[in-house]
Amino acid sequence: MTILSGYRIMWLMVMFDLPVTTAEERKKATKFRQELLDEGFEMSQFSVYMRYFGSRERADAATKRILKRVPPLGKVSMIQFTDKQFENIVSYTNRKPTPPAEKMEQLILL
Repeated sequence: MTILSGYRIMWLMVMFDLPVTTAEERKKATKFRQELLDEGFEMSQFSVYMRYFGSRERADAATKRILKRVPPLGKVSMIQFTDKQFENIVSYTNRKPTPPAEKMEQLILL
């Protein structure tokens, strides 16, 4: 039995600023967003998407897949951090603290 540790569970955040001045640029930006959703990412903020992975290796594999889909223009940044670091995120909406997301139960693999 393996219990996944908050120090091994990884989050991958993808942040991007893509040009959308022409119809073709908008199409590419929309396609990139859709591909992130297809990969299981959730939108945290507009142009900021996040997903958790059970290990660094899985996050690394996803990073490589996303790199192959990055549009030719614009800026895309990715950062990996542990579940323990994720717990320290402080968010505000309309100048009021946003309660942290419910903690996911630790996975137990048999």
